[in-house]
Amino acid sequence: MIAYIFPGQGSQTKGMGGTLFEEFKQLTMQADGVLGYSIKELCLEDPQSKLSQTQYTQPALYIVNALSYLHKIQETGKKPDFAAGHSLGEYNALFAAGAFDFETGLRVVKKRGELMSQATGGGMAAVIGLDEEQITAVLQQNQLQNIEIANYNSPSQIVISGLKTDIDQAKVVFERIKGVQMFIPLKTSGAFHSRYMTEAKNKFAVFLDNFKFSELAITVIANVYARPYKQSAIKQTLIEQLTSPVKWNESIKNLLSLGEMEFEEIGPGRVLTGLVQRIKRESDL
Repeated sequence: MIAYIFPGQGSQTKGMGGTLFEEFKQLTMQADGVLGYSIKELCLEDPQSKLSQTQYTQPALYIVNALSYLHKIQETGKKPDFAAGHSLGEYNALFAAGAFDFETGLRVVKKRGELMSQATGGGMAAVIGLDEEQITAVLQQNQLQNIEIANYNSPSQIVISGLKTDIDQAKVVFERIKGVQMFIPLKTSGAFHSRYMTEAKNKFAVFLDNFKFSELAITVIANVYARPYKQSAIKQTLIEQLTSPVKWNESIKNLLSLGEMEFEEIGPGRVLTGLVQRIKRESDL
């Protein structure tokens, strides 16, 4: 069995997409029409250094992931058995499964990026070396209860999310803790996948009201539940995703429990490939 996995924010790099924009000229033109700027120029040259800004990052990654997927399908002539994506990447998993067409997905992602970019004053950081229970204990013992776990990336790589001031305070605390290998502040504008995204979530819910989703042709694993998407709950799951943690570790474990599973990362970078290897190693799978 094959599972295609799609990366999210953090995997963007200048030069991503390469020859895909020429290969898929029609879709590239369509994307430019929706966005109002040249996606090829943004990804390949990034002349105004906007690629790292959420409202630009998310559409850019969605497009490159989607074109990478279409290229892969043309190359192999077959679709995967399962699809999953990390946060923003989940939209590409749904695109691969036929939930919406390229342009509809882009319109939704563009709005998501805009709303998420408006949530300022937040921060995120990766804590490497501690498990979920240990991190929760540290947060409670140090009165850092406004910080939440945002991503369960692997058993010992967990991302926390909260106000920037609290994340700065947490850095001092965690760097003193035995067992913490690294504390890495992430380059994000907001406290994604936490209660601080509630306003964005509410506005996104209103926006999504106008959309209908098609029947899924491939099983897609949802970040929110680490279980397959329910057709009737696609909209609600995408809304919940903004404030819920990304259960990547559990999602991969559940896919591995189904039998012989091959994972292929579709899009720029190899972040998720590394996480899958880490999950297997740390879980003795």
